[in-house]
Amino acid sequence: MFELIQGVLVSTGKPQRRFSRRKTTPSRPRPANPKLVLLNKPYGVLSQFSGSNDEQTLKGLVPFNDVYPAGRLDKDSEGLLLLTNDGELQHKISHPKHKMTKTYWVQVEGIPTETALQQLRQGIELNDGMTLPAEAFIMDEPMNLWPRNPPVRERKSVPDCWLCIKISEGRNRQVRRMTAAIGHPTLRLIRAGIGKWLLRGLQPGEWREEPPVW
Repeated sequence: MFELIQGVLVSTGKPQRRFSRRKTTPSRPRPANPKLVLLNKPYGVLSQFSGSNDEQTLKGLVPFNDVYPAGRLDKDSEGLLLLTNDGELQHKISHPKHKMTKTYWVQVEGIPTETALQQLRQGIELNDGMTLPAEAFIMDEPMNLWPRNPPVRERKSVPDCWLCIKISEGRNRQVRRMTAAIGHPTLRLIRAGIGKWLLRGLQPGEWREEPPVW
């Protein structure tokens, strides 16, 4: 450092270091026994452990009190929900930046044309912006599909079909809004996979534990 003394710059010693006052928050240690639970969330159940007296929640569906949902699944949607006690794993599964692929079986009203399906593949303009390209194709009704309670409303004059839709985003009610945008409202929505994890025969309310991959 230099200081101006009687018009002459004089060295005052070594330069001083500036220290940031910003505190660094230590990362939370990962649990010694990380758990990853795959649950087939039934229709009408909230993706949380608490709710009002007239609401169905996850409480009682899994025998662990230290796991939390990694992401969400709407109350009126069914299928795969991942729960973990590992905050880092929860972040990697649910944070949009990781773009983990989610696979849905979607029963829609009517039979989409190839042009309509191509719209889903290229991206749909929703009220919160354009969706990323998706995979979308017509599929057979899933094998060994459980009945929904209450049943899906059916109209004899209007056919329906099943679609397989794969997206790497997680906007609010995104798949339902996408099918509505092409003129085919969703009647039933089942999440069949998240990344490498699949329902694989789980019935509503059933769960299994798998080793985490991270």
